[in-house]
Amino acid sequence: MEVYDTEEEQVAAIKRWWKENGSSTIIGVIIGAILIAGWDFWESYNEDKANQASALYDQLLISSSKGNKDSIVAISKKIMEEDKNSAYASFAALLLAKTKVQENDLGAAKAILEEQINSASSDELKNIARLRLVKLLYATDEYEKGLKLIAGTDQATAEGFSASYDELKGDLYVALDRLGEARTAYESALREGAKSPLLQFKLDDITSAEVISNP
Repeated sequence: MEVYDTEEEQVAAIKRWWKENGSSTIIGVIIGAILIAGWDFWESYNEDKANQASALYDQLLISSSKGNKDSIVAISKKIMEEDKNSAYASFAALLLAKTKVQENDLGAAKAILEEQINSASSDELKNIARLRLVKLLYATDEYEKGLKLIAGTDQATAEGFSASYDELKGDLYVALDRLGEARTAYESALREGAKSPLLQFKLDDITSAEVISNP
């Protein structure tokens, strides 16, 4: 590093440095200021957007508690359009699907759930959407399709949902009169810690049916 003995030498050195580097320094300062201002604006924008989505979701929950289906549909669609990549959008979609089931618009409910399986904001929400769709397929006698949907589940992202999938698989097998496979699925659900109070009854019924059919 250069050392200057007099004030004049220091001033001259500063002038030389400024002449060589001043313009780039100014540009750097300007760019830095723009980046900082842009980042602050982006953070403020995202915060405002999140607050708006939260407020809309609160309105959605109020409408749901009152059973106002028209309002549920309108607010859900608004959240899904304006904040489609957020968890709020996924929650709104699941509630909208439930409302469509209540209106007996099962095709619309299935389409919403299928979309959420692919686009929900987290693996947990994707699994919830898949489980609800399987239940809907079971209710509409589409048993093989339900089994196929479960079989296509990525086990690496389904941690915590295995018992629910196994129990549903058992229900589908029972509907198809494939009791041996149903028993295996129910037993797996029990091992996985399924919380369903009816699961043991389902398993007992299968055991009784197998005894009757094989005296």
